[in-house]
Amino acid sequence: MTTTTTAVAAPAVPEPPQVRRRRRLSPGRRLPAARLAGPLAVLALWAAASAAGALDPGAIPEPWTVLRTAGHLWTDGTLPTDVLTSLRRAAYGFAIGLTAGVLLALVSGLSRAGEALIDGTVQLNRAIPTLGLIPLFILWLGIGETFKIAIIAIVVYIPVYLNTHAALSGIDTRFVELAEAQGLSRFAFVRRVVIPGALPGFFVGLRLGVTGSWLGLVVLEQINATSGLGYLMFQAQNYGQSDVILVGLLIYGVFGLISDSVVRLVERRVLSWRRTLSS
Repeated sequence: MTTTTTAVAAPAVPEPPQVRRRRRLSPGRRLPAARLAGPLAVLALWAAASAAGALDPGAIPEPWTVLRTAGHLWTDGTLPTDVLTSLRRAAYGFAIGLTAGVLLALVSGLSRAGEALIDGTVQLNRAIPTLGLIPLFILWLGIGETFKIAIIAIVVYIPVYLNTHAALSGIDTRFVELAEAQGLSRFAFVRRVVIPGALPGFFVGLRLGVTGSWLGLVVLEQINATSGLGYLMFQAQNYGQSDVILVGLLIYGVFGLISDSVVRLVERRVLSWRRTLSS
């Protein structure tokens, strides 16, 4: 008697689906220290060129000479005083410009009457070179601290207004219709729809405003000033001290990099809900 055994094939186990990783256009979350790679590379090239004698020390001093000069200026008390004066001017002008830019953008973006009155005026102001207003502001406000802070405020408020207003104007109408269907009040609509929708544009304007405040400060502190980094650089120009000029420029650059990094950090925390190609 022959016994036939039939093998029963085991049911096929489906393979787990492969998760496709989303392609990124940028490295995403980078360490803050990674942003120093570029400046450190420039510093290394500067040091190498100076050591090789490829740079004229009278025009571009060696990095170690600039560092030694900065140490002397800090020890004798000149640099701390000038740095604090520049920070105070930039902070006052930035605070005024930021407040004005946000308020004007909200009034213009949330009201047709406000847009008719404000947007055209801001666009006209935008077309006028801000530094070209310096002679007129000196006649109006005098040549003291007030006109310097006012110019910095103008430099800051324009990009803040433009980007915040553009973000408000670009809010999807579907969200507006949904808010109306839900019966949201005006205040709730602004808090839940308008402000979150405008935050990305606001932070773009904020970064531009921070950079603009330092750029304007460089010029303004060379006009009838008795202290500040710009004044320090202007005096060094009269005496041909290129190392002191480079000290001032490097400090301006460090301040700009730090302030921009702080804004980007705050933006990443506030907009953590937003899913982007770089996240």
